[in-house]
Amino acid sequence: QVQLVESGGGLVQTGGSLRLSCAASGRTFSSYSIGWFRQAPGKEREFVAVISWSGGTTYPGDSVKGRFTISRDNAKNTVYLQMNSLLPEDTAVYYCAAGRFSDLVDYRADYWGQGTQVTVSS
Repeated sequence: QVQLVESGGGLVQTGGSLRLSCAASGRTFSSYSIGWFRQAPGKEREFVAVISWSGGTTYPGDSVKGRFTISRDNAKNTVYLQMNSLLPEDTAVYYCAAGRFSDLVDYRADYWGQGTQVTVSS
């Protein structure tokens, strides 16, 4: 069993930065790949990025390549999403999820967090 809690969301101006955290409980955290997803009002959930259990492999979504970086610290049971050069279209609720790497890319996860709101003002 893994429980995920996101934090770090907030209001930021266009061009600004935020770092989201996904803190996990459970001794098996380090065996899971972790993904970030987002959902804006009236839109479908969008894949943002995923990181393998070791942190050695990452895969960003097309809309965030070159701007967002995913990383993890297994000693702290935490995955991070560093978001730079934020745009108004990045406004959404951001969720982290745990599962297999290939499943996460296909929007399938074993566990989901509750989400954190990110708002980018123009």
